[in-house]
Amino acid sequence: MTANYLKTLLSPTARALQTFDGSRELYANMEANATNGDDRLTSREATFIMQRNSFYMASVTDDGWPYVQHRGGETGFLQVISQSRIGFADLRGNRQFMSAGNVRVNDRVSLFLMDYPNRRRLKIAGRGAYVTAQDAPDFVSQIALPAHRDKAVGAFLINIVAFDWNCPQYITPRWTADELKAQKETSE
Repeated sequence: MTANYLKTLLSPTARALQTFDGSRELYANMEANATNGDDRLTSREATFIMQRNSFYMASVTDDGWPYVQHRGGETGFLQVISQSRIGFADLRGNRQFMSAGNVRVNDRVSLFLMDYPNRRRLKIAGRGAYVTAQDAPDFVSQIALPAHRDKAVGAFLINIVAFDWNCPQYITPRWTADELKAQKETSE
């Protein structure tokens, strides 16, 4: 676990529970290595992000309720804009705008990016913003993949605060139909 991720997300109550459990010293040593700035993506994280075709994003409602949404699309729809920023087009869908509305009031978001076949998970904590295609047409068109530009109604931008690669212990491997087909073809 990265020190900045711990520094950002570990609450006093969680620290007290770690003390009770006997694990506090381990995590205190990790926290001591935290930097003063936000985490920056390396090529490892950038490649992993660009290989995803889905992720889960949590935001917080006006009255404090957590809201988790699955986002899916073509591989690469979640784009690395810089070492500290990622973003994706918001395509026309059910028109609830729950995540979009949430980040306009409370910009804190958390993303889980999963690689089920290889049992890898990247967690990202960040500050999100939402722009509509009406407010920023050029940007929304630029961040949308070419096949979906006409369906883009907005875009999410996420400034990365911290990220962490998580333990694979309880990730159940799962494969898409295309991945299973490729495995079958290589084994024949």
